[in-house]
Amino acid sequence: MMTLQHSCKQTLLRAFCLSSAVICLCVSPSAWALFSDDEARKAILDLRKSLVTTQLDLQSQIEKLKTDNAELRGKVEELEKQAQDIDNSQKTYYQDLDNRLGNFEPRSITIEGVTGTVQPGEKKAYDDSLKAFQAGNLKKADDGFAAFTRKYPNSPYLPLALYWGGNSKYANKDYAGAISQLQTLIKKYPNHPRIAAAMVTLGNCQLESGNKAAAKKTFSDIIAKYPDTDAAKDAQQLLSATK
Repeated sequence: MMTLQHSCKQTLLRAFCLSSAVICLCVSPSAWALFSDDEARKAILDLRKSLVTTQLDLQSQIEKLKTDNAELRGKVEELEKQAQDIDNSQKTYYQDLDNRLGNFEPRSITIEGVTGTVQPGEKKAYDDSLKAFQAGNLKKADDGFAAFTRKYPNSPYLPLALYWGGNSKYANKDYAGAISQLQTLIKKYPNHPRIAAAMVTLGNCQLESGNKAAAKKTFSDIIAKYPDTDAAKDAQQLLSATK
């Protein structure tokens, strides 16, 4: 690249010199005095040809410089892509390694604002129960969440296990069990982000079990404590429909 740039500079200098020579011959009377008419014309033609050739050489070298620059940009972009791919591969590797280690040793993590130590197999037990709930296998989900809460009473997943376990019991029409579990969640984790939604399910359980007064109070509490939320909108509709 440096050799090509040096060559371009030499070509430009030669073009400048030739151009200057043509101009001098064209405008200087003393220059004409050195040549006959034929010689002068021939000299001018030769200089013009040389100038054209030099200009073509210069243009060719400029185009080569552009091509070289484009190739360099392509190589830089390829290197940047390779670096990004390596970075992504490393992140994936360490994430996979972290997940594998989690199956063999305790880890401290935070789940929806709750920090605690997760034991080997704990996350899988929670995930399996949640997948059962999502698949509509409510009996398996209820049993799974119940087993989870007994085995991992200090888990950062416990609020979620209580929440989904309560919803599983509600779906299975175990209203008494759902009420007990959801009240445990509300009492133990009053500031958890799932509390408003849990209270909606609690109110529905109370309503379905025939305790309208308790249901109305629960719905009213949701509206008062969590205004401008989806839970409050649901509670308002349920309260209006409860006579």
